[in-house]
Amino acid sequence: MSSLSEYALRMTRLSARLFGEVARPTDSKSMKVVKLFSEQPLAKKKETYDWYPNHNTYFGLMGTLRFLGLCSGSKYRESTFILKNQKCKYKKEKGKKKVIYNLTTKIKLL
Repeated sequence: MSSLSEYALRMTRLSARLFGEVARPTDSKSMKVVKLFSEQPLAKKKETYDWYPNHNTYFGLMGTLRFLGLCSGSKYRESTFILKNQKCKYKKEKGKKKVIYNLTTKIKLL
């Protein structure tokens, strides 16, 4: 009695289906598909949805640091304020504008 009875075959197939295994013998190509579908979906993988940092938190922290004067921001921001300040100075020299922007406090000075 080397072969299993029909009842035993059906029970092994049922247990394989219950526990997520392959119910019948399959070839290697089909096993690749089975492995592919048995993995967790791409949208539920932590590497996918946790790829970028929490920008809202970092934005709030950087705003607080800038408000307290501990962080002046990026070089782009500094150069932008320097250019604005120079433009305002040139306009003031021409007599067109009376407001100058301050680089550190970002408040209009008269």
